[in-house]
Amino acid sequence: MFFRRSEPRLTSQAEVATETPERYAKQLVSHLGHRVAVEETPDGSVLTFGSGRGVVRTTGAAVVLVAEADGEKALADVQDVLGRHLVRFGAKADLTVTWSAPAPA
Repeated sequence: MFFRRSEPRLTSQAEVATETPERYAKQLVSHLGHRVAVEETPDGSVLTFGSGRGVVRTTGAAVVLVAEADGEKALADVQDVLGRHLVRFGAKADLTVTWSAPAPA
């Protein structure tokens, strides 16, 4: 039997500028890894949530967060978890997370 999703898979991304992206990415993945499954891939650390998944990776000057889910509400949940925790860890550095508009995956 063929199963069709009622909503399209959505994705959103945030690039959070910082002088120490590896430090914040490692802290975020370690913290959330106590609560959800984490898989290390060539594309970054993939965290699997009940409502979707997140990818955490770094560039030379930023932590890159990618949220993916099957609907806007679920995407917002993944964005909230990733963004809220990263902002909390980077409070002294005044980190800001700004997500791109949701787009089909």
